[in-house]
Amino acid sequence: MSFKLPDLPYDYSALDPNIDAMTMEIHHSKHHNGYTTNLNNAIEGTDGEGKSIEDILANIGNYGTAIRNNGGGYYNHCLFWEIMSPNGGTPSGDLMNAIDSDLGGFESFKDSFAKAAATRFGSGWAWLYVNNGKLDVCSTPNQDNPLMPDAGCSGTPILALDVWEHAYYLKYQNRRPEYIENFFNVINWDEVSRKYAAAI
Repeated sequence: MSFKLPDLPYDYSALDPNIDAMTMEIHHSKHHNGYTTNLNNAIEGTDGEGKSIEDILANIGNYGTAIRNNGGGYYNHCLFWEIMSPNGGTPSGDLMNAIDSDLGGFESFKDSFAKAAATRFGSGWAWLYVNNGKLDVCSTPNQDNPLMPDAGCSGTPILALDVWEHAYYLKYQNRRPEYIENFFNVINWDEVSRKYAAAI
């Protein structure tokens, strides 16, 4: 079984003006497609063949750098596309209650998440994730994520923000904080809530 580049659940232009169509097209059809192809090539002939991407990442110490980088890149981008929507909105229900109790409220969460994304030196990701039933925020370098046991934070990711320059540079150049702020306009909180419910 080979990994496949997922179709986006919206058009490349759907997240305008927050994320522009050209960035979305290049990011999905070139960058994510490249991670997918390279992961399939790297996994061939290893005991990772036929395993889920989650299983591979949870046991990433058994694999080499190519699988770590491309497996992370494959998984992270799949999640990234899923948790965005042109409709945006705000969290509610159990997820909002957890944000209040675990992270001190929505504004506190936004501040922590934005800081994690803005202060990640170089390339990486910011995460909202579930660890032992509680929400937490962190960032990881390169294509690492909380599923990897040695990534610096551990748990089940439910929200991801790509802060590699390819994710925002065409529109925002060096203005990463502006990109981060506008990302909050396109979060698909219904999907994040579903991922939270599954994680707990």
